[in-house]
Amino acid sequence: MTTTLAAFVLDTPDPPALADFYRALLAWEEVERDSEWVRLRDPERERPGLSFQREAIHVTPVWPPEPGTQQMQAHLDLQVDDLDGETARACALGATLEEYQPQEDVRVLRDPHGHLFCLFLPAA
Repeated sequence: MTTTLAAFVLDTPDPPALADFYRALLAWEEVERDSEWVRLRDPERERPGLSFQREAIHVTPVWPPEPGTQQMQAHLDLQVDDLDGETARACALGATLEEYQPQEDVRVLRDPHGHLFCLFLPAA
């Protein structure tokens, strides 16, 4: 028996809009879309993919974490070749740069629906 990660799914009140952000950010293809569900994939391979499902009561996490607040359950780590350039591009697409940055070589951002994600450089 084999187990394979097929996709990472983000809950959002507007799956098509959030998928459009990540499609532009990652340069991935859309393979499925309706108002409740959208699936993206890397043009080079079918899986794992990134999917978006409707969740009308999605609550964005607090960053940095604070006791008694909505905690981050997961985040995406995206490797980039140009940290400053890709941070600027992500922001131009609708992301916001978080004030608190725990590491010099990583940028913590929020997508347009409040999910946290990190941009980082490859290890030297």
